[in-house]
Amino acid sequence: MLDKTLRMNYLFDFYQSLLTAKQRKYMSLYYLDDFSLGEIAEEFEVSRQAVYDNIKRTEAMLEEYEQKLSLLTKFEKRSKLITQLKSAVQRNATPEEMMDYIDSLEKLE
Repeated sequence: MLDKTLRMNYLFDFYQSLLTAKQRKYMSLYYLDDFSLGEIAEEFEVSRQAVYDNIKRTEAMLEEYEQKLSLLTKFEKRSKLITQLKSAVQRNATPEEMMDYIDSLEKLE
């Protein structure tokens, strides 16, 4: 499994449009810009605890969206299959084997 920061960045990329503007800003500052809770709290003139609570709730929401929609899971599977297909092409795999990879890719949609 991906480390938490990388996972949150991916989930944020996939689901940010489902978040409020405030949630997007907090997550962007915390995960993408590497701001501390204190720095975010200072910028928004709220407590560190308020920032922490908002980020934790947003993380939970992102995980819930992933459970329901599986965009990250499908992306990871698709990436793996594409890598396998490229390898099959390079080693001159049989057309049947390549078609198996293509069929697997189509089923992910």
